[in-house]
Order: sequence, then structure tokens, then C-alpha cells
Amino acid sequence: MKRTLTYLSLAALLTLAGCKDESNPSTVPSTDELEKAALTNYANLVYANYSDAYDGAKAMSDKINAFLAAPSAAGLDAARQAWRDARVPYGQTEAFRFYGGPIDGDNGPESYINGWPLDESYIDYVKGSPTAGIINDPATYPTITKQLLIDLNEKDSETHLSTGWHAIEFLLWGQDFNANGPGDRSYTDYTTATNATRRGEYLKAVTELLLDQLGEVRDAWQTDAAYRKEFTTTGDTKTMLSNMFRGIAALSKGELAGERLAVALASHDQEDEHSCFSDNTHVDIAMNFKGIQNVYMGTYARTDGTVIKGTGLADIVAQVSAQKNQAVLNAFGSTQTSVDKIVANAPFDQEILTDAGGYIAATIDGLRTLSDRIVDAAFSLGIQVNGNTE
Repeated sequence: MKRTLTYLSLAALLTLAGCKDESNPSTVPSTDELEKAALTNYANLVYANYSDAYDGAKAMSDKINAFLAAPSAAGLDAARQAWRDARVPYGQTEAFRFYGGPIDGDNGPESYINGWPLDESYIDYVKGSPTAGIINDPATYPTITKQLLIDLNEKDSETHLSTGWHAIEFLLWGQDFNANGPGDRSYTDYTTATNATRRGEYLKAVTELLLDQLGEVRDAWQTDAAYRKEFTTTGDTKTMLSNMFRGIAALSKGELAGERLAVALASHDQEDEHSCFSDNTHVDIAMNFKGIQNVYMGTYARTDGTVIKGTGLADIVAQVSAQKNQAVLNAFGSTQTSVDKIVANAPFDQEILTDAGGYIAATIDGLRTLSDRIVDAAFSLGIQVNGNTE
């Protein structure tokens, strides 16, 4: 049974105030009160979402360790499912990027966590190159450690990614040459294949590193953390609200509509889809979109079924301009329809070949419109942001 948690008493009061007594205007919260409440609710939401992402990665790590201890086809399938499960909460956290926060500030680990597209031959063998990759080069890299993978990440090229979700994805699935499903790497890659032991050492190290870095980002948002205090208490309210708007506007237009959909649709190449080894791209798209909704509405449904609900950007915008808020909500509604069709017609690597039905093109248009509406809503509060990723 779902439970509803409201972490902030002020948020609860403001929510109740939304059902205002028209005969008593004094019960209506001021815009300043709504803005402060929205910042605190956002911090609660971010911490909960990163906590779920960490817990999902921990569950995946446990499955991977069990598989490596006694490799089998069933063990590999269990590790793959745990990866898929963990991507659900993580995909929603991407709405917390693009403003230099803990995930992608100067020392943020985002490029180590979710970098893509990935040149898989940088890590392991690929079709036609059986000795490719760090795993198959023990002379140069005699010992595989977390620090080695950090040092090698993006060393010579942006696609030379040695860490993160998609490195793990490649090591679990391998290359995808199947029109009707994902890659089908055999579990014997971890038993009898060349460099099987090193492959297992790589998989273990890259998974532990992901856990370390997700934990760092999560902890930056816990109650007594310095960044959270700045965001909710000591920092400039308008600047922090600007960060919230900026994160969802940039994810909607520059990243999701642009890098993740338009590029793949133009090239018709699965190398340009986000999770190309596991055929999980449709879930990535849906969860990124969900993350944008979470921030705007001030809600997040946790993986254990509990729901965080408090003051969101929608509450503030609605008080200043009901028309602009409705325009954002309308854009969410129309885009949701096309996102649902992408999910229903997966795998994405086949959908981009023709975009039969025009679902991908409609989603791109919808996300761009949504971003424009979010930017317009922010402007109504005196906040200027843009939806580009640069």
C-alpha cells in the first residue's frame, strides 16, 4: 500500500493553503513562502531519488558479485535484470543536472557515471577485433582497479569511456546484433573465454566505482550536508529556483530531445541510442521525462511505493500566472502520449530505422515545446534560463 510522506511541515501547510478559504485571503501563502517551500521539497525529492538510485545499484552489485562467484546463465540474467531495475530511479535523477550541482559541478562525477556514447572496443573485444580493449591488454594494464578506470576514462576521446552504467551494460550484454532483442554475451566470457578473470575483475571494479560515486552525490543532499544547506537556506532563493528550472528545461530540449532522440533518429544508428547493448533506451526516455515532471510538480514516487509530495514549481507559477502554468501542463500531457508510444513500440533501435507512426518525431517536438513553456514559466517569476545543454 502506498504511503504519503511529507517531510516539511511548511510544505504541508502550503499544500493545505492551496485549498484556500476565499473569504480569508490571509491564508494564501506568499510567493516568497512558496519559493522557500519548493526549495526544501526539491531537496527532499532529490535525496530520496538518489537514495533509490544508490539502493538499486547496490542490489545490482550484489547480483553481479553472486554471478562472478559462480558464473552461470541464470546468474547473468539476474545481474542484467538488476541493472534494468536500477536504471528506473537513476533515469529520473537526470533532471538534477545542468546547473553545476553535486552531480555535474566542477568536481562532479557525472561523466564517470552515465557517459555515452561508449566505444566498446576501448573496454573489451568486439566483432572483428578479438583482442581489443583494456581487458585484453594485460601488458599495458596488468592490474585492473577503480583508480585505473578513473584514470582511463575519456583519456584520449570522449567516447573512450571506461566507467559507469554503460560500461557495466556492455560487460553484461555485449554488442547487440539482434533486431529482436538485446546483446547476448555468454556467461562463459567469465569462465573459459580469453581473459575471463580480468573481465570479472573489470566488472567488479567498475560496479564498485559506480556505487561509490552515487553515494557521494546522494550524501551531498542529505539533511546536514553543506550543499543542501546552501540550496535550501543560505543561498539566494532565485538562483536556486533558476537551477531547478534550468535542470528540467535543459534535460527536456538539449539533452533528451536533441542528443538522445534527434541524433539517433537522424543517423538511424543504434550506436547513438542511450542504452544500445540492453535495448533499455525506451525506459531511459520515459524515466528522464518522468524526472522532469517530478521536479515541476514537486512529487516523486519512491521504489518502495512511498510518495513524496510538496510544493513544486507548478504551485509557484500557478500563483503568478495560471495561464503559463496551464501551458506547461498541456505540454506535459501531449508529450506523455508520444513517449508512451515509444515505450509501447520498443526496441528503440528498430523504431529509429523508420519512425513508423512518427512517435519519435512527435516526442522531439513535444519536448522542445515543453522546454520552451518551462522557460516561459520561469520568466514569469523573473528568472531567465535556457533549454540548451551548453
